[in-house]
Amino acid sequence: MTARLRDRAYPEDFDYLRDVLRLTDGAEDPWREYVHGVTRSMRCFPGVLEGLQELRREGWTLGIATNGAVDIQRAKLDVTGLTGLFDGVTISEGVGARKPERAFFDAAAAACGVPLSAGGWLVGDNTATDIAGAQAAGLRTAGVAGGRESGDGPRKPDLIVSSAAEAIAMLRR
Repeated sequence: MTARLRDRAYPEDFDYLRDVLRLTDGAEDPWREYVHGVTRSMRCFPGVLEGLQELRREGWTLGIATNGAVDIQRAKLDVTGLTGLFDGVTISEGVGARKPERAFFDAAAAACGVPLSAGGWLVGDNTATDIAGAQAAGLRTAGVAGGRESGDGPRKPDLIVSSAAEAIAMLRR
């Protein structure tokens, strides 16, 4: 069970668990409790909200591009106060493609109302999905190391920063 839920959980994972554990109740309630439990501990990192607000004031087009289940990712955005700061939100389950697939990045650009060919930046923490996928799609990248080596992956980010707030500050320069 732990292995199945380790990276990303989806409602159908709870259907699977119900079947494996031979539970008679539906999977909807455990899924809702899982989403609530995950979001209960979510916080926006210091400086991120303010930095994103500054980017908005400066005219940046901002988007969220994340792998995962729509309802849990939306709940995370809501609880952290990020929801209203973005021109587009792209969640893999909702578009039927995942990072690093090119189709995912096309969908993310379209959600923001701009063509992917216009270029831009992706700030991410996973070199295999975020950085490699964004660079293959023609975007520049800022890799958030967060205490890890951010350069060990298939591609090196254009910038390596220690936090999302630092990435925002560098982009503003």
